[in-house]
Amino acid sequence: MKHLFIIYTVILLCFQSQAAASSFSAKGQFWISGLYGTDASIDQSSFESSIGYIPTVSFFRGLSHEGLLDVEWAYRVEQYYSGDSLLFENYDPHRVWVRYSSQTIEARFGLQKITFGPAQMLRTLSWFDTIDLKDPTGQTDGVDAFRLRWFPSNSMALWSWAVRDKDEFLSWGGRAEFSTELGEWGLTIHHDPSDSLQLIGQTRAWIDQSHNRIALDFRYDGFMGLWNESAFILSDETEIQMVTVGADYTLPIAGGMLLMAESMYISNSQTDTDQLYTAFMSSIPIGMINQLMFITQVDWEEEHAYHYIRWSATYDRFSLNFIVSNSPKRSAYNIPVQELPKTAAGFGTNLQFMFIYNH
Repeated sequence: MKHLFIIYTVILLCFQSQAAASSFSAKGQFWISGLYGTDASIDQSSFESSIGYIPTVSFFRGLSHEGLLDVEWAYRVEQYYSGDSLLFENYDPHRVWVRYSSQTIEARFGLQKITFGPAQMLRTLSWFDTIDLKDPTGQTDGVDAFRLRWFPSNSMALWSWAVRDKDEFLSWGGRAEFSTELGEWGLTIHHDPSDSLQLIGQTRAWIDQSHNRIALDFRYDGFMGLWNESAFILSDETEIQMVTVGADYTLPIAGGMLLMAESMYISNSQTDTDQLYTAFMSSIPIGMINQLMFITQVDWEEEHAYHYIRWSATYDRFSLNFIVSNSPKRSAYNIPVQELPKTAAGFGTNLQFMFIYNH
């Protein structure tokens, strides 16, 4: 029921847009993938496949005083198979939002993407998104939210938001962004009243209490790129500190070979254990179509290493992606086997091919 009003608005505006076709658009992303894994779960096939499609309909109309009203609806359909058996399926709204924007204000309500922070791989500030540099589709889950952004000048942006989670808890926060000669700065605060067990973004930091978050991030682009994301998560019983530092540099090789490194440190007062992760990435274009990417990530506490290589050929409408990855086997984790994911992806050596078509 929570999306019905926006869906009705989308349909109504789409019918109105027939008189002005230039203000209406329809697009979509389709993908199909096949994977072979060397460390499949018991009673599961080593061969896995997936298929998915995200159709997207959007409408926009200019308003008086240089304002713009636009609406977007997208639905995600995907199925995952282990051999011939259905492993997982998903049929859910992907984006359902309405937005008003002008030169100084942007207000958006509904199921939407909210992302911020300069880190690319080990993202301290991935509080509301699931962006993964290793995912060729580039998609992320959305959140039910109202977000307001105000741009008082070219060098400043102020954000505020209210987010509703799956348990119907309403959390809220805001962010200020500043552009100076020294770099780009961001200050973020957020209050979450939920007492359900949850991960802080995509990190391995868990919390099950009402808490507050405060974060500072910075990026400098000069001879090389430098950035930092630092966050403190505070509750009555727990204090979590998270810091990511990163750097990148482009070598004058071929079309420009990008080198990137990030490290994330996590300290949790409740567990008295520190976690340290390091990730390296290199990406090099080969001609106008091909690109080669390599990522390796190290978990220093668990002494685990993860390696990922992708060759992509990108054309106007579609891309071909060949992926080889190597991760620790199931036996390397101090977790009961029955509690680990059934999928072969992410365990042992994986060979994967993914075809993506955008229209």
